[in-house]
Amino acid sequence: MHDSRRIAAILVAAGSGSRFGAERPKQFSPVAGQPVIRHAAAALAREVSLLQPVGEAAPIGEALAGIRHLRVVPGGATRQASVLAGLEALAPHAPDIVLVHDAARPFIPPGCIPALLAALEAVPGAIPAVAVADTLKRGRDGRILETVPREGLWRAQTPQAFRRDWLEEAHAKTRGVATDDAMMVEACGHPVRITEGDALNFKVTSARDLALAAAWLAAPVP
Repeated sequence: MHDSRRIAAILVAAGSGSRFGAERPKQFSPVAGQPVIRHAAAALAREVSLLQPVGEAAPIGEALAGIRHLRVVPGGATRQASVLAGLEALAPHAPDIVLVHDAARPFIPPGCIPALLAALEAVPGAIPAVAVADTLKRGRDGRILETVPREGLWRAQTPQAFRRDWLEEAHAKTRGVATDDAMMVEACGHPVRITEGDALNFKVTSARDLALAAAWLAAPVP
């Protein structure tokens, strides 16, 4: 890591994984012999100086054994509350930049984080995203109501990157529940840049996703 700025990452692992349909949260399910969260943490650890996990201490500590990280802090009732808990834990370390990453995304493609950091030279926030390629339909009760134009639509991914003070301001001012941190920074009127995402940076939400992750590790596509 050659960036002179002090860079931290919040690894959000507080979700229950209720949609996953397994006894344990998806971030602790194994892929190629290692928990999903460990793959994510290892990728972050190569790029940041401070890694702040958020969630249940015992399983996270076990999953991240041997990876340098700060003391795990408990998550909140919402993702927003969990990120705020991570921000508060990082405050004494005063990082310049904070990345926020979902523990259920095991693969951070090479070049993703450097691109985000480069974007932060000009704007307070940046996220990786993939342009929507499929035709979009709005429906109800199994019936199409309308076709939604896909032009200008993007699928947001993580890690999302922010200058720390701007992210702290966004969390202090935002009320209600935000689905990601970029949404809060946007709501404060600050620009957030899109960098090129990657289909590989998918979120594990089902058993099929676990199988896809294992298959990619067995035969990675360049």
